[in-house]
Amino acid sequence: MTGWHASDHLVTRYADGCLPEADAWSLEKHLESCAGCALRVSRAVRATAAGPALAGIREAVLAEVHEAVLADARETARPDTGTAARTDLPETARPHTGTAAPTDSHGTTQTHTGAAARTGVYKAAPAGAVPAAPACGPVLGVPVPARPAGFPGRAGLRTLRWPSAGPRTVRVLWALGPAVRGAWLPAVLLVAVGAVALAHGAGFAHARPWLLALAPVVPVAGVALSYGPHADPMHEITAATPSAGLRVVLMRTAAVLAVSLPLLTLAGALLPSTGAPNAAAWLLPGLALTLASLALAGYVGLRAATAVTGGGWLCAVLGPVLAAPGGPTAELGLRLSSYLGGAPAQGGWAAAALLSAALLAARRPAFHFLEKS
Repeated sequence: MTGWHASDHLVTRYADGCLPEADAWSLEKHLESCAGCALRVSRAVRATAAGPALAGIREAVLAEVHEAVLADARETARPDTGTAARTDLPETARPHTGTAAPTDSHGTTQTHTGAAARTGVYKAAPAGAVPAAPACGPVLGVPVPARPAGFPGRAGLRTLRWPSAGPRTVRVLWALGPAVRGAWLPAVLLVAVGAVALAHGAGFAHARPWLLALAPVVPVAGVALSYGPHADPMHEITAATPSAGLRVVLMRTAAVLAVSLPLLTLAGALLPSTGAPNAAAWLLPGLALTLASLALAGYVGLRAATAVTGGGWLCAVLGPVLAAPGGPTAELGLRLSSYLGGAPAQGGWAAAALLSAALLAARRPAFHFLEKS
């Protein structure tokens, strides 16, 4: 509990979905430790047009969980089909094979009702008293606990849990995004390790220019695989949360850059220079292309934006090189020196990165609807 509480105006705007993203995150953090504000927000959300839909979803989830609980109870309390009394049930729940109703040491008559009458499983109840129904209903005469061990108990539901991962680990994996968890990371490792192996194992002295030509596209491809239904099976859930939009995109982009920038720069430093720019010359172009992809995504979508920026870079660098009469490797080194080498070129990439960042900030509201269709 904190000393600050959400105002009615703040709660109403949050329920209507018009609260800014930063304020929504601040309110959600407060709701984790304030039950009073959480109850007010819940009531406000249920009062909106989304209330009936949320109520329907809640009833469906509760029905599914209730069915799973009953299925587990039937498995654990299923009686034997023979005439012998069950030994794994308490005395008051064993089948009665005689003709008279049994009594316990306190003179309590054992009666059977409902499903227990059909299976021969008895339930103890004081004489003349009506047994109270358990929370989830009687199953074979055995009260079903509200939260049994192994809840929810169905094998299909158990597979939805994160095995051997705590809440903090789950949040970190979610924040990293599908690109870092998927096939993109092995592809980056293959590019870096392959370039080093090609230079030192196969004796190819011109591996650095080719690595520098491909390196700016690697984070762009990682951004394309970080957000959207094409890459994330949990995208519908992610897109429905207040944190969806630019915040999630930037978090996952930062994870892609944190992996690709040091890895590819280190690999370039291990390669022979052979007249090519230094190993860190691609960092500003890679950052500028990534920010340009995000800025353009606010207009055309993430996949189309990354295809335009990444494809444009490859066409500008490799297109003339492949058609050069003097050999692609020598031409590639000269072209990269003009694109990446020197203060004017790096200054141009820095200006492009700043312009893309400003455009991205201006198009921030568009990311609330990014990749939702």
